[in-house]
Amino acid sequence: MAEIIQEIQDRRARRGYREAPVDRATLGRIFTAATMAPSCSNKQPWRFLLCDKEEALAKARHALNGGNYWAKVAPVLVVVTTRDELDCQLEDDRNYAQFDTGMSVMALMLQATREGLYAHPMAGFDPARIRESFHIEPETRVITIIAIGHPGDGANLNEKHAESERSARQRRPLEEVIQWNHWAPLS
Repeated sequence: MAEIIQEIQDRRARRGYREAPVDRATLGRIFTAATMAPSCSNKQPWRFLLCDKEEALAKARHALNGGNYWAKVAPVLVVVTTRDELDCQLEDDRNYAQFDTGMSVMALMLQATREGLYAHPMAGFDPARIRESFHIEPETRVITIIAIGHPGDGANLNEKHAESERSARQRRPLEEVIQWNHWAPLS
């Protein structure tokens, strides 16, 4: 019987980074993997702003919420954006830009895991500050910021995050997320 792909099993939202830079060849493979994600009509709506130089990193770090203090050590921050018109817009408000961009981010994270790196997407940031700092137009949706970097010892983590680094991975049981052949109200 086939097993789950190792990178899917290994990927975690880790926070214990080292400041060591990530070389451009590795970043190239990570972003090539991201661009290989499927998308509606092959429209590829994802856009990435890669921050690995001090000026850009400072701007991205300044937008992080306090709970993402740990990401300020990461040598790479990636601002992920899209726009609805870059992808399929179907009836019943099915705009695929965010869905397809999410698949691209997953491909990015899996390749980073394969490279021995951490890649942690964050919701805790100020999108208005990102827009202002990088002159991102209003019609562009800022979806997430991803910290990418080498595993570290976690010495800079608070107790809650240090415990999370050591804890077992928690997933909902399949019985809770799969409904076989009929729909039941979501709980």
